[in-house]
Amino acid sequence: MTRPLYAEDSTRLTFSATVVDVRNGALALDATAFYPEGGGQNGDAGVLRWSGGETRVRDTQRDKASGVIWHEAEGDLPPVGTPVRGEVDAARRWRHMARHSAEHLLAQAFFRLNPAFRVAAVSMRSAESTIDLEGNPTEADVLAAETLLRETLARGDLTLETPVVPETELHRYRLRREPKVRGAVRLVIFRDAAGIPFDVSACGGTHVPRASLVAPVVVLRTERIRGGLTRVVFMAGEEAGAYLAGVYRSARALAQRFSSSVADLPARVETLVAERDALKAEDLRLRARLAQALAEAVRPELVAGVPVRFLRLDDPALLPGALAATPEGEVRVALAVGGRCGIGSRRVDCPASALLDAALRVTGGRGGGRAALAQGNTADPEQFLQAVRAALLGTRLLA
Repeated sequence: MTRPLYAEDSTRLTFSATVVDVRNGALALDATAFYPEGGGQNGDAGVLRWSGGETRVRDTQRDKASGVIWHEAEGDLPPVGTPVRGEVDAARRWRHMARHSAEHLLAQAFFRLNPAFRVAAVSMRSAESTIDLEGNPTEADVLAAETLLRETLARGDLTLETPVVPETELHRYRLRREPKVRGAVRLVIFRDAAGIPFDVSACGGTHVPRASLVAPVVVLRTERIRGGLTRVVFMAGEEAGAYLAGVYRSARALAQRFSSSVADLPARVETLVAERDALKAEDLRLRARLAQALAEAVRPELVAGVPVRFLRLDDPALLPGALAATPEGEVRVALAVGGRCGIGSRRVDCPASALLDAALRVTGGRGGGRAALAQGNTADPEQFLQAVRAALLGTRLLA
């Protein structure tokens, strides 16, 4: 079993140890400050050095059965018995600690709002970390949890304690979640200056020594996932700060394009959205009028006693409007650029869906609809109109 130095001091980044086993591109030490992947947290990376050599540790894994921690390394490895000096990648470790600590604190904020908001699963594998919550928290609950955590950190820093206590003593602590381990349990406690704990959790991960180091904690979005859970996606610490700075730079650049300030940008965007919606509505009205005008400009033909207008359109977007305005007792057949096609019918003896189906069986393609209006795409535009003519000649069979 490997002695986990990271559990004794999460900020410890250098250490000395001895190689106790080597296999399959990985080595085990008698002690290590490298945190192994687990609990939703990635494993550490870094460097191991020894007399005459060194290797890069790209990942760290724990054998749950034996308790041995394996350092997945690159290149030649030192033999068993070699003293080594380890150096954990500091930037990676601090990112992991900020994410994991923020997960504890944010989960506690949700729990204080409503004990029904229990954590079902967590992941801190990337800058966008997640908490999966029961209890269906709303956007208002998310805002309240963010506010509670921000105000808690503003009132005074919370300091970290990581005592290891016997299972029989756990009843003395107000744990947010039941521990998954038995025997001696490592607790992660963030306590205020008055000695009152804000969060107490059983956890073997690495954490920042002071809660202020996770700020800001920002919820990016929520998602409904399987099992009726709500996934809260958040960022914390330097990663959140860099993200927010990038968002602000983008907002400032956008505001400058609109001759606006960042503060006035939402109102400016609302105005532009209203203008866009008005223009889209006007565009639809004009397209409908144009489609009707183009259809009326074509003289109807009698095919098997049925008045039919055969339309060729340059714009597929005009097709629905031209067909929807089909007058009583008439059939309209439209073919647009690209093979988009459709039929409008106001005759019970010539259902549009049946006519379109008959034509597409000849020319290939797909489509469907109702008796009054059917649309689709034909694989042979050159033959489509003639195929509809042929179907109309058998119109009594379609009735």
